[in-house]
Amino acid sequence: MRAGDTIFALSSGAPPAAIALIRISGRQAGDALAALCGGLPPPRRAALRALHDPDDSTLLDRALVLWFPGPATATGEDLAELHLHGGRAVVRVVETVLARIPGLRLAESGEFTRRAFLNGRMDLAEAEGLSDLLFSETEAQRVAAIRMASGHLSRQVEGWRHEVLRLSALVEAELDFSDEDDVGPNAADTTGQGIAALGLVIGEALARPRAERLRDGIRIVLAGPPNSGKSTLLNALVQREAAIVSDIAGTTRDLIEVPVALGGVPFVFTDTAGLRNEGAEVIEAIGIDRARDAMAGADIVLWLGPQGQGGRTAWEIETQIDKADVSRETKTQPRHRISARTGEGLDALIADLVDAARTLLPAAGDVALNARQHRLLTECTDALRQAAGEDELLLRAEALRMARLALDRLLGRTHVEDMLDALFGAFCIGK
Repeated sequence: MRAGDTIFALSSGAPPAAIALIRISGRQAGDALAALCGGLPPPRRAALRALHDPDDSTLLDRALVLWFPGPATATGEDLAELHLHGGRAVVRVVETVLARIPGLRLAESGEFTRRAFLNGRMDLAEAEGLSDLLFSETEAQRVAAIRMASGHLSRQVEGWRHEVLRLSALVEAELDFSDEDDVGPNAADTTGQGIAALGLVIGEALARPRAERLRDGIRIVLAGPPNSGKSTLLNALVQREAAIVSDIAGTTRDLIEVPVALGGVPFVFTDTAGLRNEGAEVIEAIGIDRARDAMAGADIVLWLGPQGQGGRTAWEIETQIDKADVSRETKTQPRHRISARTGEGLDALIADLVDAARTLLPAAGDVALNARQHRLLTECTDALRQAAGEDELLLRAEALRMARLALDRLLGRTHVEDMLDALFGAFCIGK
């Protein structure tokens, strides 16, 4: 990746389509646009132009073109857009002509957004929000991602950073002018109170539900002995044949995970091997161990086995209520009685799951921290706690510096190259 190059890429959906958008970003964007259409249109105004091959004047397409002089652009560089007819051949020939222009090359994955970050058009938290927005599949994911991409967390962190700088200035004043009246005898107490108050505010943000549940889904594990109806219930919940249903004990031997959105909430339902202490052969026994691990890591366990054996927090589910078989497992106080075959009780179970899941997800208006952000804010609060407990002013100042550095890393003011590669490499080409 060469930062000085001018890059181009298709930034709309794959053709054929009604319109295909090709973006060009970099120092030669204006020259490339002028070469195709014979001159630059007025800045930030769409113009209809005939596009020609600069080598032989062959007509390529008639397109709307836009010219955005930098740095007030999406990437912070000169930027041009070609709104072409969306046929494969049109896109292919325009890309071929652009690639022949010296200094231009096809963009790599996420390179437009990476340039926006490097040129100060967005910070790292906003870039992570944009990434989440691109991969969002539910309304809850979209709302959380667009808040992050719009800079909601960034503004909070910037406010915390300014407060750390203010507190650091007070400590420096104590160090440099402690013998003068301007500082005052209670300056140390005031600084300590400010540090403690800031730590509490950031601690509240850390205590909120994390982004992983919102992104990956609430993990619901269906567990119980063989033939308790787990696979049938899974298929009913996700409304497709995701698991094999059979009366043969041990049919499900490994975890079957199915992501699905219910009521705008992301879930991952996991069917597990039937739990039994005897009669399982080697492969099934491995599946049983994995089932117990899945139960331990679940947000909610739907227990279809004998009452009281699923764990203290498991939901007791009585299944197969359509059967008159006296051997069917009955429960005195199940949370739900259902028949996955007839659908009886299924709507109530789904509604209960959605309601419970909403308590595990970030509330509307809250910022959901991802693992990186959570780790750095934890480092910040640890440093603030150390600063609050230090009587030695030099050590307090150093702890405050470490708190500020953690906030700087969260916003990407100090960054690690391989972390940026991982983030922007997940974007599509042209974004």
